[in-house]
Amino acid sequence: MKPSCNFYELSQNGLIKEANFLKSTNFDARPKDKLITMVVIHSISLPPNKFGGTFIEDFFTNKLRTDENSYFEKIKEIKVSSHFLIKRKGELLQFVACKDRAWHAGKSNWKNNSNCNDFSIGIELEGSDLFPFEEIQYMKLNRLLKCLCNNYPIDDIVGHNQISPGRKTDPGPYFEWELINSENFHG
Repeated sequence: MKPSCNFYELSQNGLIKEANFLKSTNFDARPKDKLITMVVIHSISLPPNKFGGTFIEDFFTNKLRTDENSYFEKIKEIKVSSHFLIKRKGELLQFVACKDRAWHAGKSNWKNNSNCNDFSIGIELEGSDLFPFEEIQYMKLNRLLKCLCNNYPIDDIVGHNQISPGRKTDPGPYFEWELINSENFHG
């Protein structure tokens, strides 16, 4: 692995040193025969369409208090995580080491390969289908993508909606794909 990515440094155990690490227990080992070849971009807001606070972090680390919002009662049994979260103001958080399999994609398929968690890294953006993302989120996302693509054989950068069509809509209609150019990330 290349130790530096201009903006971010990826450690041998798959942690971005510049990210705030909040360990999730919602992960397991990747299958030994799977390379990391894809990044899945998601969006999340908790409660739905509300931003700020630590509800997303609490959800990914199984600390979400159901008395904080009635919506949280509906999701209290769900065990999910993502490798990364980029908040509205640009804060980069990491929950699962890249070498491990985060539980972000759910039932999914890409190029005749099911279980996309096996070969992907999940990046959540704090957002929803109803609002544009922030410029700083794209800046941090592009920096993170460059680092990941310089360290792993990433072939595809896709939305959750592309690997789970009909089941998921994120990153949503306001995500500006033209601001992400995967060809620029290699080399």
